[in-house]
Amino acid sequence: MLAVDDDPLSLDLVRDALGSMDLRILTALNGAEARRVFATARPQIVILDLMLPDVNGLKLLSEIMQMAPGTDVILLTGHYTPESAVEAIRDGACDYLTKPVKIAALRARVRELVDDAQRRLEAARLEGELLEANRFQGMVGRSPQMLELFAMIRRVAPHFRVALVRGATGTGKELAAHALHALSPVAAGPFVIANCSAITETLFESEMFGHLKGSFTGATNDKKGLFEAAHGGTLFLDELGDLPFGMQSKLLRAIQQQEIKPVGGTATKKISVRVVAATNRPLQEMMSAGTFREDLYYRLSMVEIRIPGLSERMEDFPFLVRHFVAQFAEEYGKELSGVTPRAQALLARHGWPGNVRELENVIGSACMMAEDELVDARDLPPVFQRTVGPVLVTPPPETPGLELLSLELLNQRHARAVLEHFSGNKSKAAEVLGVTRSTLYRLLGEG
Repeated sequence: MLAVDDDPLSLDLVRDALGSMDLRILTALNGAEARRVFATARPQIVILDLMLPDVNGLKLLSEIMQMAPGTDVILLTGHYTPESAVEAIRDGACDYLTKPVKIAALRARVRELVDDAQRRLEAARLEGELLEANRFQGMVGRSPQMLELFAMIRRVAPHFRVALVRGATGTGKELAAHALHALSPVAAGPFVIANCSAITETLFESEMFGHLKGSFTGATNDKKGLFEAAHGGTLFLDELGDLPFGMQSKLLRAIQQQEIKPVGGTATKKISVRVVAATNRPLQEMMSAGTFREDLYYRLSMVEIRIPGLSERMEDFPFLVRHFVAQFAEEYGKELSGVTPRAQALLARHGWPGNVRELENVIGSACMMAEDELVDARDLPPVFQRTVGPVLVTPPPETPGLELLSLELLNQRHARAVLEHFSGNKSKAAEVLGVTRSTLYRLLGEG
């Protein structure tokens, strides 16, 4: 732990207050000395005076957050203003205390931070174990929706011939298709992807069924189609809803008959292909509008699997974040272990219209930018660069005329509103507020 104050008596008070807590207490009398000590020792907790002779405490706070975003910083000041308190919390301080500091209050706050740090280490270890336990064929989840999805894929994979996977963009439809293939009897065979939205009607038969040399201008060689390439395995028809109506009957025949006729040929070829089709389009509405064939829909929907959107499975959010941080840490060759509470709060407040794919892209970008072992709010893309509102401020003793500016009451009301929004789920409320559960209890006046 590092205490920074230009008053030696204040440093003595900190030593006396915390001396019995089995902490290594380092001290500094100015900003320059604090920078040197912090760069060498990298303490987890910093008690920082707001007014130093050579640097403003808020500037030094910003520098500490740049070096190590996961540091717990308590700001001390004898000149309280609500504006500076809000700025301190926004810039990464975990608390803001006024002088003269009560020894019992300081000791209790530091003890809470030490306990939180130990819990975070244990939680990280347990989350790592849980993450491994909740991975399924490249997908991550422990929510009831995802566990039901995994169970359905396990049941269906050994037997299906055709399957329809529905879900919004970015939910992981291709991963579900891969899982069906990997757990099927043809897992050793090829897995071939056909992007239906990219195939033009004039080239549809050539792409799907192949062609013979000389069958049309430019056909200089025989070519296998995607169905033949997938023989003995699985063909994944991505973006099926974008397939023009005129092509759908030809696709249906190939799936039903398990045979194809290359362009320019006269003989048919027998194939053995399992088909997984995926779409984010409302196929039943398209049938009513006459833009999607009913017989193709009913053929494919013998097995229908729906992938939930990320907003429906926010219980999985922390595991997905950890999963992607680990993935990109390995890809980029970085020592990344997670995200800071500030970054977690911003991520949790986002609506995620692009679902898991959007989250993967955001975490990938943030991991690329990260300079510390924790991804911080500053590492997130520009759309996330907005103020994180105050979550925890300890106001000064009662001062005449200050009641209307009380941050304690505002924080408590905000915490209760967030808790009510999540129907009393304290874990979710703490995650969105960017604080620990113990801090949430204190905000609610329960601790």
